[in-house]
Amino acid sequence: MAHEMVSLEYARPRPPAVPPTALRPTRHRSSDQALVPETIVALTRRGAGLAAVVAAVVAIAVCASPGALGAELTRQEVADLLAAASPAQPPDLSGRDLSGLDLSGLDFKAGVLRNARLVECDLSKAELRGVEMQGADLSGADLSGANLDVAILRGASLKGAKLTGVSAFSTVLAETDLSGADLSGARLVANLNRANLRDANLAGALMAADMRNQPMGLMRVSLVKADLSGANLAGANLAMGLMEFADFSGADLTGANLRRAEAAGARFVDADLAGADFDEADIQNARFVGAKGLEAVVGLETALNRKAAIFE
Repeated sequence: MAHEMVSLEYARPRPPAVPPTALRPTRHRSSDQALVPETIVALTRRGAGLAAVVAAVVAIAVCASPGALGAELTRQEVADLLAAASPAQPPDLSGRDLSGLDLSGLDFKAGVLRNARLVECDLSKAELRGVEMQGADLSGADLSGANLDVAILRGASLKGAKLTGVSAFSTVLAETDLSGADLSGARLVANLNRANLRDANLAGALMAADMRNQPMGLMRVSLVKADLSGANLAGANLAMGLMEFADFSGADLTGANLRRAEAAGARFVDADLAGADFDEADIQNARFVGAKGLEAVVGLETALNRKAAIFE
């Protein structure tokens, strides 16, 4: 196997983080919590029954609970924490609930957000270069145009997230949940090994090897054992990518560039391959059963180990 993409996940030195207690502001009673006694009094005065009172209290409690879409901090508080950070003391928001906040355009200064909850956050055009977001929940978040270069998101959830035009160079996205995410036009020279990309939109995504960074080793997308079933990869550039045992079943690969890709053992079952380019791609033991548009595939005759591929 050729050299895999260089990962900075373990090589990068970790500066000392700010103690969590230094970053946690004093918690005040929320407005919802303050409304509980007022609601009970109002309902009682109106002669409401016990069932109505209990239902109202439960509804308010659910809305105010940590599991609801309610952030612990405001945008301004997050911005203040980021402004006070330094390279020696990067911002540490690990485990914090920032769900639903508008954090667009903020510079997170290579901070730490491990296991943070950022559900449906607006992180569009945010500077997230070098952040550590292992296990973070970014389901439904908007990261369009954000910079995720050399960031670490191993095991994070980006289910249904919007990542159009995002830059993810040498980013660790291994074992992430990107199912249903929109990565159209994204630059993804990243580690996506074992990632869940089912039904994701990768139309026009730029995942080809970066030939300008040869001194660092061959930088290219790695999709080893990734699940891309049902994904849209129309017009995507995967040239020289690593995709052994990846699952492209039912995916749209029309017009995609897979020149010199390492696709041994990959599954292209029922995929639409019309106009895709497999010139010099290694397709040993790859499965093409039920694939559409095979007659319009470019370079299939010059693909490596074609005789070992499975077509029926």
